[in-house]
Amino acid sequence: MSALHFQHVTVHYRGSDRPAALDISFSAAASRFTAVVGPNGSGKSSLVRALLGQAPLVRGAVQLGDESLLALAPRELARRVAVVPQREEPLLPLSVEEFVMLGRHPHRGAFGAPSPHDREVVRQAMQRAGVYEARDRRTDRLSGGEWQRVRIARALAQDTAVLVLDEPTTFLDVAHEMAVFELADELAGEGRTVLVVSHQLNLVARFAHHIVLLNRGQVAAAGSASDVMRGEILEAVYDWPLVVTRDPAVGAPALVPLRGRARDSHLGRSGAGQDGT
Repeated sequence: MSALHFQHVTVHYRGSDRPAALDISFSAAASRFTAVVGPNGSGKSSLVRALLGQAPLVRGAVQLGDESLLALAPRELARRVAVVPQREEPLLPLSVEEFVMLGRHPHRGAFGAPSPHDREVVRQAMQRAGVYEARDRRTDRLSGGEWQRVRIARALAQDTAVLVLDEPTTFLDVAHEMAVFELADELAGEGRTVLVVSHQLNLVARFAHHIVLLNRGQVAAAGSASDVMRGEILEAVYDWPLVVTRDPAVGAPALVPLRGRARDSHLGRSGAGQDGT
């Protein structure tokens, strides 16, 4: 399976005084769990938009192996890469099973009915995402957490070599947060390329093989959890006092924010950019 490569990616939105992403390069390898982290406005979701061709890419490329993703037709891209974006609302209310079945569209004819194979793939996707029991419920009657897991199930139903999850634990409780990260880890173990954009630094440190830390549109650090989760690095990036200790369960680095001075500038420091995360 091919790796996903971001090569010198620069994204600049009209009206912004600085690029949302500036000369970002890294690779997400097959059979590996790669995570992109960083504060609000650091450029994380702009990378996902660049992958989908939805951001103004002024320089660089996003490639799957040696192929440019922007050169692929949308249907072919959907056969190769499944993306769960940070924000999405259903256009029409569907049953959960019908919505997850949309993930099979790239593999079917324009008017073809779902095959037994399609139905089996959808069943397995719903089970893995923990929404099988809700398969007959309407999507407009789901809680935020249920809707998030249903979207993950649709991505699993695409059955792609690459899975990209942008803030997949939004609205999820602790148990479901862990379940999503464990599922991402399992999928990487099965040979898929898994890229997760997340605010959950401590969960990322537990599961990710490779972490890319962004700050103000640039790579501030990259490597293993031990390389990136260092107090002097994280305190400078997040502009907040903290310590890095060890997760008692698995021994991974764990961030502990400290009580700090109330600074009006802190909350507004970087959240006003074009990037949603």
